[in-house]
Amino acid sequence: MSEDISSVQLCEDLGRESLQLNQHLEKMTEQMENISVNLSCMAYDMVVLCTSPDLAESLKSLENEFLKCKDVICGPTDGQDKKCHPDAQEHNIPQE
Repeated sequence: MSEDISSVQLCEDLGRESLQLNQHLEKMTEQMENISVNLSCMAYDMVVLCTSPDLAESLKSLENEFLKCKDVICGPTDGQDKKCHPDAQEHNIPQE
């Protein structure tokens, strides 16, 4: 009779372990799918940049302009004093 109890308990344990294993595999599969999507997007971006060098230059120019605007709006981020910031004074932006 103790064999019946231990075999039932063994079957329950195997069932729980199998469920946990399936959950772990499902999470890992989802993570790999996300990585694959990100990798595909990166590869696509690289192909676009390589086939259109003007796009890379445009993106760099756009990034520089964004950083300038951000600097004017948010103030200097590299430790400079806000009152000494020439762009903010040039555009008459009130200082805090």
